[in-house]
This record gives sequence, C-alpha cells and structure tokens, in this order.
Amino acid sequence: MSIRFADVPEAPAPALALLGSDGTILEWGEGCRRLLGHRAEDVVGLSARRLLETPVEAVRWSPAPGAMGQLGGRHATSAVVKVGHRDGGSLRLTVEVIALTGADGQSCRLVAVTEAPDGVRTAEAEAALLDRSPLAVAVWDAGTRPLWSNRTCREVVGRSGTEAPTRSTRRVVRGFDRTVVEPVIRQALTSREPVGDHVLRWVSPEHGREVVFSSCLFPLAPRGGDPLGVCTVSLITKSGQRERLALLGRAANQIGTTLDVMTTAQELADMAVPALADYVTVDLVDTVPLGGEPLKRMPEAPSGIPVFRRAGQSSVHEGVPEAAFLVGDVVYVPPGSPFLTALYGDQSYFEPTMETGPGTWLDRDPQRRLLIHNTGMHSVMMIALRARGTILGIAVFTRTDNAVPFSRDDLLLAEELCVQAALSLDNARRYTRERAAALALQRSLLPQELSGGAAADLAGRYLPSDRHEGVGGDWMDAIGLPGGRIALVIGDVIGHGINAAAAMGRMRTAVHTLAALDQHPAELLDHLDKVTAQLAERGTWSPGYSSIAGGSCVYAVYDPATRICTLARAGHPPPMLVTPDGHATIAETPVGPPVGIGAGRYESVDLELPEGSLLAFFTDGLVESRHGDIDAGLERLLTALERPPASLDDLCARVISRMTTDAPPEDDIALLVARTRTGDSGRAAARRGRLRPAA
Repeated sequence: MSIRFADVPEAPAPALALLGSDGTILEWGEGCRRLLGHRAEDVVGLSARRLLETPVEAVRWSPAPGAMGQLGGRHATSAVVKVGHRDGGSLRLTVEVIALTGADGQSCRLVAVTEAPDGVRTAEAEAALLDRSPLAVAVWDAGTRPLWSNRTCREVVGRSGTEAPTRSTRRVVRGFDRTVVEPVIRQALTSREPVGDHVLRWVSPEHGREVVFSSCLFPLAPRGGDPLGVCTVSLITKSGQRERLALLGRAANQIGTTLDVMTTAQELADMAVPALADYVTVDLVDTVPLGGEPLKRMPEAPSGIPVFRRAGQSSVHEGVPEAAFLVGDVVYVPPGSPFLTALYGDQSYFEPTMETGPGTWLDRDPQRRLLIHNTGMHSVMMIALRARGTILGIAVFTRTDNAVPFSRDDLLLAEELCVQAALSLDNARRYTRERAAALALQRSLLPQELSGGAAADLAGRYLPSDRHEGVGGDWMDAIGLPGGRIALVIGDVIGHGINAAAAMGRMRTAVHTLAALDQHPAELLDHLDKVTAQLAERGTWSPGYSSIAGGSCVYAVYDPATRICTLARAGHPPPMLVTPDGHATIAETPVGPPVGIGAGRYESVDLELPEGSLLAFFTDGLVESRHGDIDAGLERLLTALERPPASLDDLCARVISRMTTDAPPEDDIALLVARTRTGDSGRAAARRGRLRPAA
C-alpha cells in the first residue's frame, strides 16, 4: 500500500490499512507507519486488537459522517480509539472503516486513521478523514463498479453522491474512458499487486473541462483469498502543471543543442515565448565571451553602466517592439535597478504588477519607462543565470498581451528553465574560452606569412574545425635553404585543443632545427621520429596526452636550379601535382609510418618538375569525413585543382569552397600550394646563396 506519484515528489500518503474479517492486519500502509511508528513487517499477520488500548467491547461504532455515512453502517462506520505507538506511548485516533464482501461471502475492511484533535469525544464531531483529504480516494468492487468515493473525487467529477453498485462503470463514471479505467482495475485485481503512477484524464461531458489524475491502485483482499475490490488514491494535477512539465521536458531537449553562447541564449528566449511570457530577453555579463573576445568594461556613461550584452530575445510581436537593444548590443542599466538586484542578490526579482509611477527605479531609466508604457508591459520576472558558482547573466520575462500577472508557480517554472539554460551556457562559455585560447596559440605558432623566395610562389589556408575543441594540430611552413632551395612542410599532430596546438609548436620547432642542418628529407623524418618518441617518453610532448605522441608529416625540398623536388612523407596524405597544362594527379611517393612511434625508416622520391608546375600539400581534414571515404575526397580535390587560376590565393579559396560545400569541416584543414620557378631566376638565386654566408 505504498503510494507514489512521479509528478509530485512529496505527495501526501493517507494512513490506510487492510484488515481481514477476523481483524488480522493484511496490509499496512506507509501513512500508518509514519503515524504509529510500526513497520509493515512487524504488524502484518497480527491481530489489530494487539495495537488497540481501548477494549474492543468499549468501542462505540457509528455511521461515518459525510460521504462515509451515506452508505450507512452496513458499509462505512467510524469510531475514536486509543492505539499504541511503537515508542510505548499512545495516540487518540479517529478510525473509519469501509467493509467489502465478495460473492462467496469473503470479506475484508479498508481502514483509514487519523489523529483525533483534543476535545473530540465522538466521531460525529469532526468531518471524515478521507473527505478532508486533498487526494481523490475511491473504492471499487471486484466487478470494477464504484462503491464509494470521497468528497474531493466527487467535486472534481461533479457527482453529488455514490450510486448503488449495481450499475456498470461506464454509466456511473461519466467522462472517463472506460477502456482505460477498467483494464487497470482488472490488472490490480488479477496480479494482486499495486499499480503505481497511472495517469488518467477526465473530461467534463458538460463543460469540456479536463482534469488529470495521477493514480495509485492497490487490491483489497483477505489473507489467502481473492481480491474483493480495489482502492484508488489519485493526485489531481492542475492543467497548468501538466503543461509546465511538458515545457520543461521540451527545454531539456531544445536548450543547449550547440556549444555556442549566442545560440543557447536565443534558445532559452524562444522556449519561453509564448508558453510562459510575451517577451523575454537574455543578457550576459561582460566576462562571458560571445563567440569572440570578452566585452571590456566601459567607463560610466550618462545612460548608466554597461554590464551586459544582449545575447537573445524573443517576442510574441513581429519585429520585437519591446526591445530597447538589439542582439549583440551593449545593454545599459541604471545603478540600483532590479537588474543588478537580481544579478547579485540571493533571489529572483518578482513583480507581478509592475509599478511605473514616480519614485520607482524607472525614474532613472526613462527609455525603458517609455517602452513599458507603449507596449503595455505589466508583469515582470528577473532571474539570474548562475552555474557552478559563476554569474553568467540575467533573463527577463515580461507579459504584455497576456493580462494575467505572473504567479509564484510561473516564477518557479522560469527559474527551472534558467537553471537548465545556465548549465548549457556555462558549457558553451568554457568551450568558447578554451577554443579561443587554443586558436590564439595555434595562430601564434603558425607562420605569419609564407615566402618561397625565388624558388616558388606560395599561398596557404588554415581552417579550424567547429567540432571537438575546435583546434587540431594541423600546420604548414616554408623554410629557406642554402643555394636558393626551399623546404615545404605540412603536418598534423595527434589530438585536438590547446595540447595539440602546443605539440604542433614543438614539432615545427624540431623541423626548423633539423632543416637548418640541411638534412635529406628521409633523414630529417627519421630524426624527427626519434626526437618525438623521446619527448613522449619523458611526458613533455603533449601534456594530457602522454601516451599518444607524434603525427603525420610531409617534407619536400625543391631546387629551382635542377627543377628537382625531393619528397618524403610519414603517414600523411600524398601531395597533388598539377602540370603546367592544368592536369592534376596524385604524386606517387613512398609512405612511412607516422613520426613518434619508431616503427621504421623513411624513403624519399625525386620528382623532376617542369617550370610552372604546381604542388598542393594538405591535411586529411580537407578530403576525409564521416560521410565519405578518403578516396572520394581525393577525387574531388583533383577536380578542384584542375586548370588552376593564375592567382594562388584564388586557387586556395576555390579549393576550400568546393571541398567544404556539403558540411562544415569535421577536422582542421591546412592547405599549402606552391608554383615552382626555374631558369635564370633560380640559378641567380643559387649564386646569391653561395655568395652570402647568411644564406
């Protein structure tokens, strides 16, 4: 007889028990345990007389008052008795009994008890317990016909009394769907087990009014016998409560769908309009980065102190006429306004009926006063957005067209929405902050400009991904070598985020150091592999990824004097070669293992390039995605490189545009293109390199 309602965590449990015809306790509800202290396992199977301190022969039974008495003493009686408490004391209780009798003569009694007030001498002196209960209680016989219902149940469904149990359920209980009611009652009768949290709707046949019941059903049966009936205890939920629960359910799925601060703020505003408010704004404090750098605090201005920036707003009116600021604007509030009170106080600001006359905070904010007057705002709630001890901003809910003021229930609902949104905003804020830091580090470690000298014309692109931490370990570089030669390098470090950016900086530094020794490409990759492995063993390669080190790399050296390009690659996609006539192919080059794992040596290949040839180096983010294999991506890239334009910058823009048309990149993208030079310019550069020691 444990009663539980999922929608209301602390729904009151009536003190109910079930007795056999001989007075044996068959069931002992949770309410009885709370009232008398006895646990069910201690009293079930015992005679109820063992708990009574009033002699049975002295108990004066009489017809129960109110609805209990309408069936007469034959079915419902009551009395005032003394019952022993588990701690040794005694309680004066009002006991009300409903008798049930089956077709075969078996019987049991449903007992409801409550503590009798001081001075009560007879049961008739007070209203019946179950009639006073805010819960709807009803008793049904084994034929699923109603025997009795309390006042709450009758008032809800509009019944003036209890009809005789000879009529069918579908005729007695109008407004219920009998195809839903009867199977649940039969389930409790057949299984002899309680049925908890059954949701049932009743619609008034006369007025169309809907009431939602959240019910618990438990069978009434003598020990060892068949159930003689069912008792239903129902919580009557307000129609608005069901809608509020539905709104919170939608909010859990629709707020925080991205890791973007502005999107999350707008999702909160859109969710609350028009379900809760007519106009909602979400303003974030100036320390929250809105997809970029945090807003710097400005000096005090005549219109107030800027501490917010508008991140989202929504209205039932097209064009949002209530707005004094647009999304992205700095929001000014006057000192002492309720905005700051709600933001830094311990509770939300709640003004069911707005005061706009002289002496209010609007005296210092004439712009908002005018908007409130023109749009008819009359009720407001201001709720701080806090998460993990951090103040993120404030959400403001107002009503204009809806003439009903906000209620305390509305405030609780709005606060719950803000709690959900604040957690999502904080996740987005942390993501934005970490992504901005990683991007700043990544860009600072990448070359600020690419120069191929007299050996080649160069252009490149770096495109961070929106996924993961937003930054990978992709990088590229061009390094001048003695004799007018140029080294072209592209690589991809394992991992994402700020650790990958730091590891990328280490790899680039190592490549520059080895290139200064003018090593052969294959030899350079071999040394780079060893250096990376050693750093990983010491845990200094990528903090947080000590067990994962290294990455892929292509190292190429082009000599304009000989038109020879020597390439070696370590686990990286092969470069593309575009001949002077505009035909694009994949450069056939041997591939070695990624650097950092010490799996073997590397080989190089010499390519003789006609003057004006074009080499395209790239990372796998350009050609690989979850929706297509890398071979298809390589074919698309070859097509994008065919017949390149004269400007390499235009070529990079065309490649990026065509390769990212279907969806945003899932990984970082680095692209480096080089158009080779030869002839006298290359030889002259070589001579200058030999003459200048600095070269």
